[in-house]
Amino acid sequence: MAASVIVLDLDGTLLNNNKQLSNRNLNAVLNCYNNGKRIIIATARPPRSVKTFLPKELLAVSSFVFYNGAFILDTKTGFEEHHSIPKEILTKVLDYCNEFLPQCKISVEMKDKWYSNQEVTDSSIYNLKFSPNILPIEQLKEIQATKILLSEFDKIEKIKLFIGEEINYIVTDNGKLIQIMNKNISKKTGVLRLCSHYGVSPSEVMVFGDDYNDVEMFRMSGYAVAMSNAISELKDIANEVTDTNDNDGVAKVLERII
Repeated sequence: MAASVIVLDLDGTLLNNNKQLSNRNLNAVLNCYNNGKRIIIATARPPRSVKTFLPKELLAVSSFVFYNGAFILDTKTGFEEHHSIPKEILTKVLDYCNEFLPQCKISVEMKDKWYSNQEVTDSSIYNLKFSPNILPIEQLKEIQATKILLSEFDKIEKIKLFIGEEINYIVTDNGKLIQIMNKNISKKTGVLRLCSHYGVSPSEVMVFGDDYNDVEMFRMSGYAVAMSNAISELKDIANEVTDTNDNDGVAKVLERII
């Protein structure tokens, strides 16, 4: 496929299971850029976290869809968009958690700033290289929230029923984390916004991914590549299934198309 834009998920896709970027994957992506392809990193992660995983040479040539589409950035041109959660929705979610799930750990992200109602200690969910600013619930309500994260909760089905209508949410990390965003955004909307900024069609986009938050990107792209370690729902709609993230599956496809 003659793609002009390459979209890369990070965890489980470009990064291996040790959260590392292999030299082979790095060189393949940079080779695509040097051959005229635009590179988009599309991730649920915030900017600070992405910067710890990717080298400067890749950060310098990429555009970014952070927080599953809530914060879009093209540093080369200065293009930026932030899609926050409406304040009334933020208040409703926080009030619900405060009343019915008092042990729940609530994190609120605003662009690249991290706030929480409690200290976080679970390294399987959070990047503990960073620490949130601890604030009471009433102060969290005043933040222009890019994303809400809920962990250490019970009654997950009840939460999902409560929050499902007014916001966009996904459950990740084996059911341990709920990620909540603006209802109208996703990785797909972020990528489409950058494509519009570039002046290219979605049919020119090649997407790589492995998880549920990549499904909409797969459906809108010209060519979709699922990792061998991807969920079955993604493999079912992919144009191609490549090797695993631990075996440089991204590079094996990119090397072929250049």
